[in-house]
Amino acid sequence: MENTINIKLKVWRQAGPKAKGRFETYELSNVSTDSSFLEMLDILNEQLINKGEEPVAFDHDCREGICGMCSLYINGRPHGPDDDVTTCQLHMRKFKDGQTITIEPWRSAGFPVIKDLIVDRTAFDQIIAAGGYVSVNTGGVPDANAIPIPKPDADEAMDAASCIGCGACVAACKNGSAMLFVSAKVSQMALLPQGRVEAARRAKNMVAKMDELGFGNCTNTGACEVECPKGISLANIARLNREFLKAKAQD
Repeated sequence: MENTINIKLKVWRQAGPKAKGRFETYELSNVSTDSSFLEMLDILNEQLINKGEEPVAFDHDCREGICGMCSLYINGRPHGPDDDVTTCQLHMRKFKDGQTITIEPWRSAGFPVIKDLIVDRTAFDQIIAAGGYVSVNTGGVPDANAIPIPKPDADEAMDAASCIGCGACVAACKNGSAMLFVSAKVSQMALLPQGRVEAARRAKNMVAKMDELGFGNCTNTGACEVECPKGISLANIARLNREFLKAKAQD
């Protein structure tokens, strides 16, 4: 027999970037505990549409924990009460019958609200454009794979590259810092020979762009690592700092 719960939702509604936002309260009955959090929001929107009301705007794409778009602040935690999952991987069995669930967008100067629960995360794209790439020609795939790389370095680079850019680190940080994201993107190339050609320029440019876009400073509270759905390590921030200091020393 399918288990169901009744829940109350407090959802942030905001018509646009300059509009004044507010919480609206909704109630849902007989929600399957096997449904995902986004499926629950689909049910809510279906009910709102049937009533002739405006559906709740929220971001989603793959619904497989890959794209990072399903970025919601749920009961005071980025991506909700489960660990190492994105919002689309969160299931309603993590909530209790009769529980009130508060749903907000990311709260950061770097991520302004577009509408309701959707924020503008193009700041991350601008940081990547500032230096998160390799311009050196490594040839085709066989040529690139022929470059000898120690396995520990390759493993660390792959771990850093697993960052999906969801922004949970920024949402979790009391300072709204993007250091975990930037450090992951710097680390995935700093550890590989292909990324060393422009390593100094990359570190300086990405940090400068991060500061320009209004993200806060890192004070090593560690909330970013705890809330990251991909488990990106704080060790990457230490590596970013080393890369940045080396780059400044070369000036």
